[in-house]
Amino acid sequence: MRITVFGATGAVGREVVAEARARGHEVRPASRATGVDATDPAHVARLAAGQDLVISATRPQPGQEPQLVAAASALFAGLRGSGVRLLLVGGAATLRRPDGVLVQDAPDFPAELLPIANACADQLAVCQGQVAVDWAYLSPPAFLDAGPRTGRYRLGADDLVVDESGTSRITNADLAVALLDEAERPKHHRTRFTVGY
Repeated sequence: MRITVFGATGAVGREVVAEARARGHEVRPASRATGVDATDPAHVARLAAGQDLVISATRPQPGQEPQLVAAASALFAGLRGSGVRLLLVGGAATLRRPDGVLVQDAPDFPAELLPIANACADQLAVCQGQVAVDWAYLSPPAFLDAGPRTGRYRLGADDLVVDESGTSRITNADLAVALLDEAERPKHHRTRFTVGY
């Protein structure tokens, strides 16, 4: 499979590139460091040409959160009519906690994370209005860390996946495993899904 990865130098993107290559896929990494602008539909179209799949794992710098929405819009504009599938790594803020409250609406949600949470909610809304591209939106669990690859995870839809202690987490490496499993054996089309241990 030929895969373009936007955000290839980020914490998740690096793991996605490594996992895809380990599985024998041909990977085209793209990032700000290489002069790629994920908010430009022309850049998206050029880097997606001839590919089977685009994975976007971009994350804006603090204060630039609206770039998430701009990038999502550009991805769909750049991929329209190409037949290239899109897997987009988003945020956890719009998932429901076990008590039924949205993560971003919880009383203990950190105020400093509200800008990125709101941007991720807007990013998801952009996706949900799209029908011309085959997409899936992966909301990560509440906590992502740099732990080891175990190759295991559980799938969810709109609710946090929590472990026996009530914690919602996964490593960046295992998030990449889930993404590549979805790439190779698609189960989610024009919808959001989530993962966790």
